[in-house]
Amino acid sequence: MIEVTRRRLNPERITRGVRKDANGAVITFLGTVRDHAMGKRVLRLAYEAYKEMAEKKLAEVAVEIKGRWGLKDVSIVHRIGPMEIGEISLVVAIGSAHRKEGFEACQYAVDRIKQIVPIWKKEFFEDGECWVEGEGGSREE
Repeated sequence: MIEVTRRRLNPERITRGVRKDANGAVITFLGTVRDHAMGKRVLRLAYEAYKEMAEKKLAEVAVEIKGRWGLKDVSIVHRIGPMEIGEISLVVAIGSAHRKEGFEACQYAVDRIKQIVPIWKKEFFEDGECWVEGEGGSREE
């Protein structure tokens, strides 16, 4: 399952897609909206995306993972639109024969998504807002 959606994410449903008898490990990562960034209190955030390209790039990440770790079962779903603190914005679920490659593949997926997938985050603070660029960078507005 590869998807970019405006709907609330259901981690159990997404994870169920990678649970197979051959997989001794199922790793699920949940990216959630945190209440702080850059030393400020975050009120909420919003994700925007070029949906078709984002889904294409998420699929590329899944193909990379499958090739690099020899895995068959990878699901990646990213939510876009406005979100409140604590809501789930990203689910990466990996099914693997053993935990080591599952954990490695999951971490790689999250890092790679931030590098190549055209999804942008805007954080809203009490004193303003800013777009977040990649790993930890931002641009104030």
